[in-house]
Amino acid sequence: MDKLYKNMKMVKLTLVRSLIGRSESQRQTITALGLKKLNSSVVKESTPQILGMIKAVQHLIKVEEV
Repeated sequence: MDKLYKNMKMVKLTLVRSLIGRSESQRQTITALGLKKLNSSVVKESTPQILGMIKAVQHLIKVEEV
């Protein structure tokens, strides 16, 4: 299991745009990613599910590979 975890790439997500005026689905996606306030950051594994969520809100976040 440790070998599988070491092969996973990690991405750092930072919320850079406000959620004011955004659709409810975009707000829920940001919340599900673990972002709460403007300029907050989280580090997540680069799984297909996370990448799909990133694609849905890519205009609101900054993505960096860790």
